[in-house]
Amino acid sequence: MQVLLLNPPFLEEYGKFSRSQRSPAITKSGTLYYPMWLAYAAGLLEQHGYEVTLWDCPAEQIPFSRVEDFIRRERPPLVVLDTSTPSIASDLEAGDLIKRLSPSTFVLLVGTHVSALPEETLQCSRSVDGVALREYEHTLVDLAGALQNHTSPREVPGLCLRSDGGAVRTPPRRLTADLDALPFVSAAYKRHLNYRNYFYAHSRYPIVVTITGRGCPHHCTYCVYPQTFSGRRLRYRGIENVVEEIAYILKEFPDVREIMFEDDTLTLNKERCLALAEEILRRRLKFTWSANSRAEVDLETMQLLKRAGARLFCVGIESGNQAILDRMRKNLRVERIRQFFRDARQAGILIHGCFLVGLPGETRDTMNQTLALAKELNPDTAQFFPLMVYPGTEAYRWAQAENCLVTQDFRQWVTPEGLHHCVVSRPDLSNRDLVEFCDRARREFYLRPAYVGRKLLQSFTDPHECKRLIKGAWSLSRHLFKGPSTERC
Repeated sequence: MQVLLLNPPFLEEYGKFSRSQRSPAITKSGTLYYPMWLAYAAGLLEQHGYEVTLWDCPAEQIPFSRVEDFIRRERPPLVVLDTSTPSIASDLEAGDLIKRLSPSTFVLLVGTHVSALPEETLQCSRSVDGVALREYEHTLVDLAGALQNHTSPREVPGLCLRSDGGAVRTPPRRLTADLDALPFVSAAYKRHLNYRNYFYAHSRYPIVVTITGRGCPHHCTYCVYPQTFSGRRLRYRGIENVVEEIAYILKEFPDVREIMFEDDTLTLNKERCLALAEEILRRRLKFTWSANSRAEVDLETMQLLKRAGARLFCVGIESGNQAILDRMRKNLRVERIRQFFRDARQAGILIHGCFLVGLPGETRDTMNQTLALAKELNPDTAQFFPLMVYPGTEAYRWAQAENCLVTQDFRQWVTPEGLHHCVVSRPDLSNRDLVEFCDRARREFYLRPAYVGRKLLQSFTDPHECKRLIKGAWSLSRHLFKGPSTERC
């Protein structure tokens, strides 16, 4: 039985839409995420004997006309469409068209947006058959089996299905516990994708992305994946399993310059981090890697991670004001952030700092405190972004309750050109104010003479950094000197 997994086209005339990132958009920096969750599903479906086609249309610039030709020719029994908040109207149109071309095809939507709003999503479509809720690899395997055996999809846990003009949920599915039983996501990349299409502005190119665990126990109000997709409970792969995939990547992607661990926060468990580093060193695996981290890793841990190849941590600093951090439930102290940066410099690990403005209590003064902290910390790279709220998050519910949303039309979550569009506005701090501050902060941070000099020196002394800097700087410079924009990074 054939299954088509599709990251569908969206705004392809303006660039490559990065649907899988936490704030989906066409990015100014040129960043394009792997369709990692689709790839995991592809690997598990293939492990169970299904014939899988995975198309990442934005990355490959595949027009929908080619998708139509495939549907007419192959009539696949199951088509799975990845979705996002800003693209949901277009994603539903794609599902409707696929259903018209092949009425017998079961059309299923996946992703954070539809997991948060399954019934509402199905009400907006004439023919999409259902939604898979949260993590969906095993749900797709069970659904494919039901379709192949002509049994009812209502017996498959983890779905929301169209029913008599409405929608019905099947029994809930527990989140995947045995992550070691899943095939390597990098193996699915190898079979289905061109890894040279993907780029992280803060990382060396080319890059391969994987994860060592799922879930995040912290309660940041704005973060979409823990609240709508992968949950709060931490689930880990075994260290041996992770290191085996690293060895696979180094063998199968010989020119890769960096591996990115896309866990919500790789560094939460100190003992596990140390064990991972020690196993990398024991196996004598020579490679460079980066990871998402919180700003509370101690010096001892960073020093060992550096010896094991760590180059950069992507860290959510968010605000320079303690009260704002407390309101967003960041569970982090400003002074701890400063100590983290001092330790990172001593360990020789670079930091990509993320700064967020617009949450409850924000004022022009607190935003300026954030910019001052960014300059003081002086991370290797930084992004400044206005609050983006997504269905299913506490921040979205707050914005609704306080009547802060300037629109309920999800298409407005990006500009007509696909850049991020801030839709949160208050009388004392409008969405325009937030955007203008981020534009100013970006210019002030990146155009400091000391910063420019440091980057020039870095590019002259390290050819790998030079390649990354040129690619990222070229993409960003097209926007850096323009007037107000609405995009996050």
